[in-house]
Amino acid sequence: MADILETEQDIPDKEADLLRYDRSKEESLALFELPFMGLLHQAHSLHCRFFDPNQIQLSTLLSIKSGGCSEDCGYCSQSSHHSGGVKETGLMNLTAVKEAAEKAKNLGAGRFCMGAAWRNPNDEDMPHLLEMVRTVKELGLETCMTLGMLSDEQTTQLRDAGLDYYNHNVDTSEEYYSKVVSTRSYQDRIKTLKGLQRHDIKVCTGGIIGLGETVEDRASMLCTLAALEPHPQSVPINMLVPVEGTPSALNLAARVDPFDFVRTIAVAKIMMPASRIRLSAGRTRMSQEMQALCFYAGANSIFYGDKLLTTDNQDAESDRELLAKLGMHST
Repeated sequence: MADILETEQDIPDKEADLLRYDRSKEESLALFELPFMGLLHQAHSLHCRFFDPNQIQLSTLLSIKSGGCSEDCGYCSQSSHHSGGVKETGLMNLTAVKEAAEKAKNLGAGRFCMGAAWRNPNDEDMPHLLEMVRTVKELGLETCMTLGMLSDEQTTQLRDAGLDYYNHNVDTSEEYYSKVVSTRSYQDRIKTLKGLQRHDIKVCTGGIIGLGETVEDRASMLCTLAALEPHPQSVPINMLVPVEGTPSALNLAARVDPFDFVRTIAVAKIMMPASRIRLSAGRTRMSQEMQALCFYAGANSIFYGDKLLTTDNQDAESDRELLAKLGMHST
């Protein structure tokens, strides 16, 4: 296709010309079909236009309320519909959140993300959540929350409390979504994302690779993300971590080929070159070499610390070792 960039010389001179919001599914698929080395070269060249390629943004994720979620997301151990083994807990107290944030900052994280297993937060919990945001901000960290769907009033309250980012993943393509989640619609997700943008909260949204989706689904999901204006500031790309007791864990055919995962990172970077692409869940199943390829392809953010919401993550020491080997530094 004429719109696909084949060489570095074809890349437009003006960075603004690269921030397109009209990518078609056919264009996205054509990128997935490029030869692997050429695709990575194109993604890396664009990455260098917008970022220091040797810099990694470090975020730490804390579950502030676990289990008992009324949604039936097929991959999630926190759903009350599955037997994923996550015990339901109440909302974490402010002292514990502050201690976790201080620890994350001391380890080198620059952003602190707080997640609650909810379809949406209750209004009576909002004052406590807002105080969490203020407390973490006072420590000098960027703040992020993921609480499910939000009303306009809740979005405004979070913004006014100083929330920097809000995570709300689309998970997969609109076409495949109903095979993963039935308790909410794809448009519910888009409505929340557009509400965040309307209220000037930075958006963190991405998806999961390995749910049984096709390459066409991956292309469609990236088109959905790249159609948001502005593009999401953070785009987490997760590799499915199969959790016993969840429907997605039964899909043995969905195991992701490492090269296919790296391709997804590269295409995401080409379609959203000014966005930080984050390696999220699944890094414990990735070799150092695979992660290095992802960084070359444009991933420049990771979750830092030995725990995500409920699943294991690479320990901080291993991450420091890998970044040192690659001559990369954190921000």
